[in-house]
Amino acid sequence: MSTPTPTRGPANPPSSYRAIENLIATYAELVDDGDFAGVGALLADATFTGGAGSVSGRDAIEKMLRDSLIVYDDGTPCTKHVTTNLAIEVDEEAGTAVSRSYFTALQALPDLALQPIVSGRYRDRFQRRDGQWRFVERRVRTDLVGDVSRHLRQGGS
Repeated sequence: MSTPTPTRGPANPPSSYRAIENLIATYAELVDDGDFAGVGALLADATFTGGAGSVSGRDAIEKMLRDSLIVYDDGTPCTKHVTTNLAIEVDEEAGTAVSRSYFTALQALPDLALQPIVSGRYRDRFQRRDGQWRFVERRVRTDLVGDVSRHLRQGGS
């Protein structure tokens, strides 16, 4: 006997933990799809800090990704981001949350076997505004680097 899956909506919103987890997963999907405008929209209220420095807002984040990542004929960077070791701490009363997680980006190309090309850590901050959780900060720290030459433009991070 199967149990019906509860539907989401105003009467049954996702938990704060699940909503934040979904934001983190959406980031990975958008980057892997080459949807840099989508990443800009997702992080519109945020500051993004990585190896190239800090940028804030939709347009600056989209530009940073377009300037630093190589996109192939299929319109994507041919990557798959895997996010693990996710830890989320929510302050429901304040409407704030922080998270930390690991990431590994895999890449495969016609002349390149599937391989990990970079791994590191995300440190994120979130705020609940108008009942919706949003990124307000994403800090990316790279720990290990493989062959990123086919992922990053010259001079990119």
